Amino acid sequence: MSKDLAADRTPTWNLITLVWSHIGNTEIVIGVCLLVAVLILWGTRDWRLAAVPALALLLQAIIFFTTASVLHRARPPVAKLDLAAPTHSYPSGHVSAATALYIAFGLLALRIRQTWLRRITVMVCLIVPMLVGFARLYRGMHHLTDVLASSATGIVCALLAYGWYRHRNQSARRSTTAH
Repeated sequence: MSKDLAADRTPTWNLITLVWSHIGNTEIVIGVCLLVAVLILWGTRDWRLAAVPALALLLQAIIFFTTASVLHRARPPVAKLDLAAPTHSYPSGHVSAATALYIAFGLLALRIRQTWLRRITVMVCLIVPMLVGFARLYRGMHHLTDVLASSATGIVCALLAYGWYRHRNQSARRSTTAH
């Protein structure tokens, strides 16, 4: 797949995928996470809800760094459009981070009351990680299996973080009604 994508590169798609790839950059992911967490905290006054995206990213980072330190898969044998980070092809930190963050956002967006806004927000949150994954493949930075496994990792991290919130929230409600 990497060779096919590399063979069909165009200047326009090189630019588009550059932007999509940057969405998964560490500084962008952390910045967006902090911004949204502050907005959630300001709007809801619920620190646990605001912590969900950060928790998803923290879990993802632990898994990424642990896996990257053990497994050393070479990047695809094609010309790279990005500077290769000192990490290896597997796993894709861009993809797992973007997936963890945006799936967490999508889960939180399920609380939006306006149907049209909820649907659009969830759709965007599902699409963004796919764009990052495609960009990383197109730019020659990862194999398809790297992207798929990293997507799965990000989804699991988002679900775990959201599950933590829901569990803590339900436990708090039970203890409040018991008193």
